[in-house]
Amino acid sequence: MSERPTSPPQDAVADAVPQNWVDLYAPAFAKPYLRLMRADRPIGSWLLMWPCWWSAALASQSAGLPQDGDPLSLFPDPWFLFLFALGAIVMRGAGCTYNDFVDRDIDGGVARTRSRPIPSGAVSPKAAFLFAIFLSLIGFLVLIQFNAFTIGLGIASLLVIAVYPFMKRITYWPQIVLGLAMNWGALMGWAAVTGSLSLVPLLLFFGAICWTIGYDTIYAHQDKEDDALLGLKSTALKFGEKTKPWLWLFYGLTSLSFIGAGLLAGLGLAYYLVLALGIWHLARQVWRLDIAKPALCLQLFRSNRDFGLIMFIAAVAGTLGPPLL
Repeated sequence: MSERPTSPPQDAVADAVPQNWVDLYAPAFAKPYLRLMRADRPIGSWLLMWPCWWSAALASQSAGLPQDGDPLSLFPDPWFLFLFALGAIVMRGAGCTYNDFVDRDIDGGVARTRSRPIPSGAVSPKAAFLFAIFLSLIGFLVLIQFNAFTIGLGIASLLVIAVYPFMKRITYWPQIVLGLAMNWGALMGWAAVTGSLSLVPLLLFFGAICWTIGYDTIYAHQDKEDDALLGLKSTALKFGEKTKPWLWLFYGLTSLSFIGAGLLAGLGLAYYLVLALGIWHLARQVWRLDIAKPALCLQLFRSNRDFGLIMFIAAVAGTLGPPLL
């Protein structure tokens, strides 16, 4: 006898993963706030965390030779990785809560977002704003575990986070500002290890911004009709039927930037071999994309978590051999 399909809870958010842990196990009083910080959709936390981890891994290689001949001494500090993971979760939550607070009137007019906690009435705007402050304070406690230079970088990112929700009202390129916000960790990971910046994290940062423009364009194709009716802008509307050529451009820039960062960081051959798998992963997204299929767009967007993992494996693998050049 086949099992009857389980319908999603009536208060579940429309684009959340079905049967996620928040819907199934979280206490009723906590569900609206967990949904507000996107705990039911962890993909954003992954995408925010990976650039931090990439950068820390590359910085660990560039910081010096293996200690006592042990190549594992070049592996990024696990404590730093934990802090960046925790910071990604809480700051992604704070950013999403703030974004929903700013967009509370817009979200009610978009099919995919009208079930979110603020437009649905599950959380009041005032409570959401206070929750964003609470999460930001936790993020600050994480930030002050790093050196002073990294703390300053982290504080500087708040300006980018503050202006991002307004960009779709102004420009067809809000994904550039999102790229700055989502990939600030490409600078912070390096700074946490070295106490400074160099061309390596800047190349990594640029490549990651191009990556974000690519994956968020795919994501934005889900909302393009509603966005057009509401007078909002996005690269999905800007590119339209020419989305694939634009994705080839931005993913190509991502690939070249990551290759250049690896060369400057002195990574070994294994980095480029694993990175080739990541480049294939990006290319496959473009090949498979059909902008008329929202479910496929969401699936391809979520697959960028796997690209992030591939890139981290590449960065770590690159420390285990002599530099390519």
